Amino acid sequence: MKDGMRNVYLYTRYERSWHWVQTALIIFLLFTGFEIQGLYSIFGFRRAVDLHNLFGLSWLIAFAFFVFWAFTTGEWKQYIPTTRKMFQVIRYYCLGIFLGEPHPVPKRKDAKHNPLQRLTYLGLAALLLPVQMGSGFLYWTYNQWPKMGLDFLSLEMVAVVHVAGAFAIFAFIIVHVYMTTTGHRVFSHIRAMITGWEEVEEDQAIAEWEKATRR
Repeated sequence: MKDGMRNVYLYTRYERSWHWVQTALIIFLLFTGFEIQGLYSIFGFRRAVDLHNLFGLSWLIAFAFFVFWAFTTGEWKQYIPTTRKMFQVIRYYCLGIFLGEPHPVPKRKDAKHNPLQRLTYLGLAALLLPVQMGSGFLYWTYNQWPKMGLDFLSLEMVAVVHVAGAFAIFAFIIVHVYMTTTGHRVFSHIRAMITGWEEVEEDQAIAEWEKATRR
């Protein structure tokens, strides 16, 4: 471990499992979705549609479990947006990180996300993902629109919204993967999402139970 650092258990087994299951489902959804749009041919159109629908429904169920978990454990508080130290965080990622400065908002058990992450994750969970799931559901039930009283909708518009959402999620993944390399070590953040343990500054307050089980 790097001098001046100590390990803190930040991510529970469920959080890590949810993260990787969601990652796999999103990658499969993007992969099959882009094939449906004709960018390449691996499974074939019909098979790609069936797989895309299966992964989409799986993601919807997994997301419902995550929302239930967040509200029953109080973890939803981790996503409450704040502008406190926002400027310092923006300055850090624009300049401080290249000068070797410490992060202005070190992680804690009760504050795992900095202000930028909170806004980003809240936007994903409360806006982008619901829109993507909703447009995907409409796409899936296209033949039922007259019975559902939705025949006023335009399939082209639903398709544009769904594909635009896919590209937005793809852009998020690229930025997210890059950000995982900005920890104290290149793989520090990835290690934390695999083991649950993250290195934090020595002078950061750590709960007693974490000290007792420190590795």
